[in-house]
Amino acid sequence: MGPGYLSSPLAFLIETLFSLYIMAVMLRFLLQWARADFYNPVSQFLVRITQAPLRPLRRLIPGWGGIDLSALVLMILLQMLALALLMMVAGVTPRPDYLILRTPAELIELLLNVYLVAIIVRAILSWVNPDGYNPAATVLISLTEPVLRPFRQVIPMPGGIDLSPLAALLAIQVVKMLVMPPLDRVAPPLMM
Repeated sequence: MGPGYLSSPLAFLIETLFSLYIMAVMLRFLLQWARADFYNPVSQFLVRITQAPLRPLRRLIPGWGGIDLSALVLMILLQMLALALLMMVAGVTPRPDYLILRTPAELIELLLNVYLVAIIVRAILSWVNPDGYNPAATVLISLTEPVLRPFRQVIPMPGGIDLSPLAALLAIQVVKMLVMPPLDRVAPPLMM
């Protein structure tokens, strides 16, 4: 057992815990931007688990035009910290230039993945339980509707089947293919 024995599990834990928390902050930001129901249990959960770090940041960074800038700053700071910790676990000294260049790439990839998963889950829920009320389903609708609406306005519904989720998934995948490679060339992802 060499010095790298604990580095893989430690890197896995750092990456997983930070990603989950950054995703919670991102979902709170997106739901606020989409004007989702604040009193929904899922929204309340996200507010509760993200309130502690956001409260002091909000005193320093006010919102602007309905955009919660403090949540954006928190996501950036958390992602930079996660990358720095992962670099230290790998035995590499964190470089500020790399952190500044890689952080947006990580957050953009997470954002696109959040929408991919949310749209897939919403589509599956619409087949399984189309008329039932579920707090998670209403949050998914609030989250994905701004993305699906433009596709729904352009794509007809043959036989009453909504193809906008499929079109949105294809578009998000194409965006990932166009955006991520240049970002990965500027600041390659960490290999653990």
